[in-house]
Amino acid sequence: MKNLICMMTLFSSLPPLLLFDFTKKSNIQDWRVVDDVVMGGISSGNFSLNSDGFAVFEGAISLENNGGFSSVRYRFPKVKTEGYSSIVIKLRADGKQYQFRIKTNSADSHSFIAPFSTSGEWQEITIQLKNMYPAFRGRTLEQRNFSDPYFEEIAFLIGNKKNEKFKLIIDRIELR
Repeated sequence: MKNLICMMTLFSSLPPLLLFDFTKKSNIQDWRVVDDVVMGGISSGNFSLNSDGFAVFEGAISLENNGGFSSVRYRFPKVKTEGYSSIVIKLRADGKQYQFRIKTNSADSHSFIAPFSTSGEWQEITIQLKNMYPAFRGRTLEQRNFSDPYFEEIAFLIGNKKNEKFKLIIDRIELR
């Protein structure tokens, strides 16, 4: 029995799956900024690599014209979730609240969301996949939380219902 438990633990412990590791040589051309300008707002976000090779998502949120958000999204071939339970993100930000989002299918109108707070220091944020809830345009949907066998889009969003500048620095994103 002891051997069986050891074997089950060995096979159920997959190594982390790197979704993106930012370096000075990273190709970030497939990361897309989507701001509230798609709805008439005037918020502005920018996504770039800094001199240390970290991704920087920064900009300004404006509530004018019913605006109030900025996001950056990355689509990729489907990533299987079997054997994984969380997403871990190493980042540093400005002490503000952000959202991490995933989409099972990039064409879906809704996302699965996990809000997280930042401390101003480097930190590892751990998000349990099963706790990511479905939402569309800021409204929680009456559907199940994320439990799909794969996803193909990740995103970061800021939308705290106030005029503010923001800066989120990302080192890596992995599935564990």
